[in-house]
Amino acid sequence: MNYKNKNGLSIYYEVINEDSNKDTIVFLNGVMASTSSWANQYNVLKKLGYRIVLQDFLGQLKSDNFNGTYTFLNHVEDVIELLDYLKIQKAHFIGTSYGGEVAMKLAANFPNYCKSISVIDSVSELDQPLIDSVSEWKDLAKTLNGEHFFNGMMPTIYGETFIKENKDFLEQRAKAMNSIPDSYFYGQIALYETFINDCYMTEELKNIQCPSMIICGEKDTLKPMRFSKLIADNIKESEYATIPDSGHVTIFEKPNELNSVLIGFLTKLSV
Repeated sequence: MNYKNKNGLSIYYEVINEDSNKDTIVFLNGVMASTSSWANQYNVLKKLGYRIVLQDFLGQLKSDNFNGTYTFLNHVEDVIELLDYLKIQKAHFIGTSYGGEVAMKLAANFPNYCKSISVIDSVSELDQPLIDSVSEWKDLAKTLNGEHFFNGMMPTIYGETFIKENKDFLEQRAKAMNSIPDSYFYGQIALYETFINDCYMTEELKNIQCPSMIICGEKDTLKPMRFSKLIADNIKESEYATIPDSGHVTIFEKPNELNSVLIGFLTKLSV
């Protein structure tokens, strides 16, 4: 399904268990992801009765690209508009990487919408190695060559163990990227620019008052654990969990371990 934001741009979304009386969980994507990327998580949580909302940010696969400069606060405003459109007053937000950064920005600026946030493999500020990695992705995206793009960025996001054990899967995924339209890469370039220019929110973390779970893959080399610990240290009474032997894409690499953390956190809040 699609709705138009205040600027007339189309944003793709899905609702699962629409008539549920249980709490709503909103999933917020990593930068290269789409709604289907959360299948390992939402298929478990929907069985527990939660209403699930998924959406692609502007610039992602199923939503429109944006023109000009976009900020994390602009993404937050789009999420809030969607919740208002769906008549959802409050939700739990689960975000990975870029989506975790949107979740933090949302919780800091629109606390009345937040029951909780779960932030996976995210940062609240940048260092030079991270800027350099994302800048390299930008150059890869400019080639408009899906397989070249995927193979170039793969070592920075997947853990070494996952790569060794899933060579066939990753090769197939790389080839599948050749069918991705050019618009996807233009969207990626714009999102990378937003990340590099606007991901500076450590000072805002003190404004987050909702229950917060901060999660990081033990072997995340793109956004190492020190970034997640910085986030946890700056959000009052937050909880922190490390997922062993996982790289940056914890939602794919260690779904069972991640789901145990998420379900435990959410269940505790409902007691």
